[in-house]
Amino acid sequence: MERTVTVRTPESIAFYYELAGLGSRCLAIFVDGVIQGVATVLLFVLFSVAADRASQLANALRLDGKQFEALVVAFLILVLFWIWFGYFIVFEARWHGQTPGKRLLGIRVVRDGGYPLDFMGSLLRNMIRIVEAVFGFYLMSAISAVLSSQNKRLGDYAAGTIVVRDVAFEVPDPKKWLEGDGAAAAGPALVSAIALSDEEWALVDRYIDRRTSLPPAAAIATAARIATALRPKLSAEANGLSADELLMRLAASRRR
Repeated sequence: MERTVTVRTPESIAFYYELAGLGSRCLAIFVDGVIQGVATVLLFVLFSVAADRASQLANALRLDGKQFEALVVAFLILVLFWIWFGYFIVFEARWHGQTPGKRLLGIRVVRDGGYPLDFMGSLLRNMIRIVEAVFGFYLMSAISAVLSSQNKRLGDYAAGTIVVRDVAFEVPDPKKWLEGDGAAAAGPALVSAIALSDEEWALVDRYIDRRTSLPPAAAIATAARIATALRPKLSAEANGLSADELLMRLAASRRR
């Protein structure tokens, strides 16, 4: 059963997200697990190939067998931790809430308010993953997601995050779409007078990300409310643009 969640901004503008289901999240974990498994096999192959040179290095450092073995075990544990848990932390922080598995399945992690996932959020939700993986191999996560109205696992509760679907839409010519009709000239001029705050830019980005998934009437109303809040900070160029066109050109001005 599909579940949705409505997020309201401080400006009382609503965004609708379709929550990622348990099936797509499990498939994403499976894909990531395959990648991690391959990386683990390669790690042990590398260690076996380098065993002779490692022994020579130990002799050069004057380490006895037990000391060398302890160093090797400690290093392996550290590398394996980063392969199996640091993998999620780094990818979700760097790829805006996605891992290779999540990207393939078209889902991503966002904060409860709909804002992009930051490093601390990624760190917290994935440190809880250790507990989930050790106790029942994600069984706790599955039960939590089924019982939660927002499909949250324990890590999502701890970090204040949700996992949502990305909405894909066709763009015949991406470069032209980003520039718009005359956006190359009009885009930068729109914000030449007073720069928008980070929160206002985030509001524009969130509209662009969700505009195709909103019902037409809701999209028009949402664009109008955002544009009304932003127009006082924009140049006179903004007055002749519709709300949707204005927000599209603002977004294009940042992506050029």
